[in-house]
Amino acid sequence: MPAEYPAPTTAAATLADLQRPSGAFAMLAVDQREALRNMMAEHQDGAVTDEHVRDFKLQAARILTPHASAVLIDRQFALEEAIAQNVVAPGCGLIAAADHFEPAYGEVVGKVSIDRALDPASLRARGAVAMKLLVLYRPDGGAEERIAMTEEFVEICRNAGLVSIIEPVSRKPLDGSQWDWNAGVMAAADELGSLGADLYKAEVPFHGQAAESEVREACRRLSRTIASPWVVLSSGVPQDVFPQAVAWACEEGASGFLAGRAVWASSLGSSDVAEDLRTNAVGRLERLCGVVDTHVKA
Repeated sequence: MPAEYPAPTTAAATLADLQRPSGAFAMLAVDQREALRNMMAEHQDGAVTDEHVRDFKLQAARILTPHASAVLIDRQFALEEAIAQNVVAPGCGLIAAADHFEPAYGEVVGKVSIDRALDPASLRARGAVAMKLLVLYRPDGGAEERIAMTEEFVEICRNAGLVSIIEPVSRKPLDGSQWDWNAGVMAAADELGSLGADLYKAEVPFHGQAAESEVREACRRLSRTIASPWVVLSSGVPQDVFPQAVAWACEEGASGFLAGRAVWASSLGSSDVAEDLRTNAVGRLERLCGVVDTHVKA
């Protein structure tokens, strides 16, 4: 771990900068990168350029952030432009994705490291309130590297006055052995949930598609394991299932969501993406805000 980091140039951000008045988190993610390009390619002819990806991210942020408590944006495509164009609505906290993605092992995101091109102190001075780091959990090794990266990330955030958010995701073992995705969700929390991150972003157990009692029990276990507040993401959860899954998670100790696909993914297939974002995506996001306001425990 580096011995020194630049001192923060403004007051430290807090979790309150990411929360709704109710205390719940209703956060929007538009930090998907090559995965988003692939999603967009399903709905248009010709290549999906970097500009196409960037423009969607900026458009989605401009339309949806008035209804979100925070928004997560990546440096690769849109973070600098979002700041320069002032697309994030007042009162919506800006989260910078601090992860560098590399394709590997047949996966679009097979390796992750801390994005060294980011200047955390500068981001804080320009209004960012948090950074997020994706951590790939595999059951066949890598624990030492994951723990070291997470601890360094937490320290970088702390010294820049930024809230630290970690996002462990369960991935297949590299040795080809059989594995249990849901067991990986739990094991990731066991390994990384008490390393000092301010907020933990978890996959919904069973992708929200097991019996209610099973999903709830798994969420209770996450609440017992994770030392910080935690929220759920929507990847892998059907759009129509996600609101109920959020409600179950919050009733068992989660504090909200940080999600993208469940809000805007279906808008990509519309003949008028902007109009669909303004109507259907806003409606989905507002419904989710109501869910967390109702079900997050004080």
